[in-house]
Amino acid sequence: MDITYIPMARGFVYLAAVIDGYSRRVLAWRVSNTMETAFCLEAVEEAIAQHGVPEIFNTDQGPVWRRGKT
Repeated sequence: MDITYIPMARGFVYLAAVIDGYSRRVLAWRVSNTMETAFCLEAVEEAIAQHGVPEIFNTDQGPVWRRGKT
């Protein structure tokens, strides 16, 4: 799963995408004008409903995750 923001004329919209790590195919996605959990969960639930439960589920924690690493 990856979450990013898209700059707009007045603020941002947030994009949550569930991506197959092998094929790099987008399995499900949602857009929201707020960074809340609900739209992310909707994307995950749709991906699971359409493609089944994955053996491995990884989220991109980006710079926040790396910040504490040396």
